[in-house]
Amino acid sequence: MLRPLVRLLMRGGVTFPVVAEMLRGLYVDVAQHDVLTEPKSRTDSRIAVLTGVHRKELRRLREGEQEAEPPPAKLTLGSLLVARWLTTEPWVEAPGVPKRLPRSASDYSFEALVASVTRDVRPRAVLEEWLAQNVVEVDAEDRIVLRDAAYLPQAGQEEQLFYFARNLHDHIAAAAANVIAAPAPFLDRSVHYDGLSPEAAATLEAEARVAAVRLLVELNTRAMQLAVDTAASGATRRVNLGVYLFAEDEAKEPPA
Repeated sequence: MLRPLVRLLMRGGVTFPVVAEMLRGLYVDVAQHDVLTEPKSRTDSRIAVLTGVHRKELRRLREGEQEAEPPPAKLTLGSLLVARWLTTEPWVEAPGVPKRLPRSASDYSFEALVASVTRDVRPRAVLEEWLAQNVVEVDAEDRIVLRDAAYLPQAGQEEQLFYFARNLHDHIAAAAANVIAAPAPFLDRSVHYDGLSPEAAATLEAEARVAAVRLLVELNTRAMQLAVDTAASGATRRVNLGVYLFAEDEAKEPPA
């Protein structure tokens, strides 16, 4: 289960001692906040028994605790802009079909789109960054064109790593909850086939991409509508629906 993550950590120069220290602190944090829900039960002895972390280490770990970092500002802005461009008039032709936007001087311009989300960032700065990241392109009529039906940060950037961590966390959280509880509270299903030819696998991958994008665009449109309806209610519940696709050559059995 962790092999792909370990491979990624090695490529990023994160060594085992660093991961071990992080896990030691995480064990203590989970014991304190997730397992021992009654404050009176959170004694050092009880935490040491649950985690296997020596009591002498607990004080040091508590002193080094850090608050969770908020999502990167660029990520929040980028995802909001793309979501609105895909779902909200006057920037959309139909749900999931964004208009080609003039730069300015129009009710549905790129400048108006950015201004509808924030006044703190200049539209030109957003456009220049998105052009550099290939989020958008400029057509022959000098209109801004959204390249993908989603906000896709560049590989290895802070924004992509945020989604990487959140989506893996939520998938594991859903799967773990389903193992613990009955009936299973969350959706966690997949379609999987082996023994396919490369051509058949490629066909499935292509059709899966189209179907997944269609589903996500439809739900994004509905979510935007529901978010507007509940914006003033102070509601705090969040929902994350993820779709993944993976394919590889199976390991061949060694000869007898």
